[in-house]
Amino acid sequence: MRTYQTVTVNNTNQYKKQLLGWAQQFREVVFFDSNNYQQLYTSYDAVLAVDAFTSVKTDFHNSFDELKIYQQTTKDWIFGYLSYDLKNDTEDLKSDNFDGLQFPDLFFFQPKKIFLLKGNQLEIQYLNLCDDEIEDDLKTIAGYCKQETVKGQPLYIKQRISKESYLKKAKDMLGHIHRGDIYEANFCMEFYTENSGIDPFETYASLNAISEPPFAVFFKNYKQYLLSASPERYIRKEGTKIISQPIKGTARRSDTVDEDKTIQKELSLNEKERSENIMIVDLVRNDLSRTATKGSVNVEELCGAYAFKQVHHLISTVISEIEDSTSPVDVIRTTFPMGSMTGAPKISAMHIIEKLEETKRGLYSGAVGYFTPQGDFDFNVVIRSILYNEANNYVSFSVGSAITSKAIPEQEYEECLLKAKAMRSVLEN
Repeated sequence: MRTYQTVTVNNTNQYKKQLLGWAQQFREVVFFDSNNYQQLYTSYDAVLAVDAFTSVKTDFHNSFDELKIYQQTTKDWIFGYLSYDLKNDTEDLKSDNFDGLQFPDLFFFQPKKIFLLKGNQLEIQYLNLCDDEIEDDLKTIAGYCKQETVKGQPLYIKQRISKESYLKKAKDMLGHIHRGDIYEANFCMEFYTENSGIDPFETYASLNAISEPPFAVFFKNYKQYLLSASPERYIRKEGTKIISQPIKGTARRSDTVDEDKTIQKELSLNEKERSENIMIVDLVRNDLSRTATKGSVNVEELCGAYAFKQVHHLISTVISEIEDSTSPVDVIRTTFPMGSMTGAPKISAMHIIEKLEETKRGLYSGAVGYFTPQGDFDFNVVIRSILYNEANNYVSFSVGSAITSKAIPEQEYEECLLKAKAMRSVLEN
């Protein structure tokens, strides 16, 4: 059982910083920030959950069954992540590539303390065992002031796959497409640095300031961190309604207003970029149909062009309805990993991806989110993100692009560098 309290916040941007700064004392932290990005489907502007009362951590073996049991027995808020390699639980797949981060494949926790911000109203939910701490915590948060930190040395970022190797692998991917093995695949590469430490709080703050995305996340599990500036929702549940919003199609931003509008319009009409998106929409429709009531899968928006601080993207919205009796975890199980990060057909694409990529994706291209006590949920796609294992001083981020029959390897490589720009600038500066 939880104790509820609501307070009014005067300066929400400042308060979010104070909340996250105060949260650093805890072993488990999840902070979501929409950055006031205007979107149709949303519940809160920011959410903070800290301090595990219970948790579940596992590798991919029977991972969804374990999550289902945990979600059904807890019947409370649970927060956590699904790594890309949970694909090995649902399909006959494996992951043998290099893994410098070594995060668990799945981790969720039931927090003792939750803060839900909407407008200037902050709802606080504490488990009854610690509800006597609410007033003291609110005073500490309101008075929180981040201590000055010594600026670290710029990091030297290396590529796991060289440009020459990338171009060859992209051509190999095109060979699979031309033979009819697949229609599209998301091909990714890792950037990393070893024996390097970062300040996770400051790194997240810098990355979020550069991008201001709608699905930003600061995640901490002891010495494992995710610092995410994700623009993409994977999947959301509102009652019996399911919403998936895949991103496919990317163009640069311009400092000139007129040129920027032209770039956005050209993106919305670009045949190659639209075809990428439409193929994934078909895949998402098929995935949602596995739990949907008959005839309820619909495309609410196709290839809408949206502007973010770093890039323009094409986003589609696919919705469905499910029965009240359908397990929330089963909806995720039957759609994971998300189509935008795999390809079509999904299983064939994942086989080929595993052969051509050189890094185990892990949490990258997985999802972070939460379940409510009522069984609703909301999860992002882990992209535009920095991953850090403080235990072995390994820092990593990955980027990718969709390879289709119309892909030009050199242009796909440049798209990857464009997507890497924000993370690289934060780490190297």
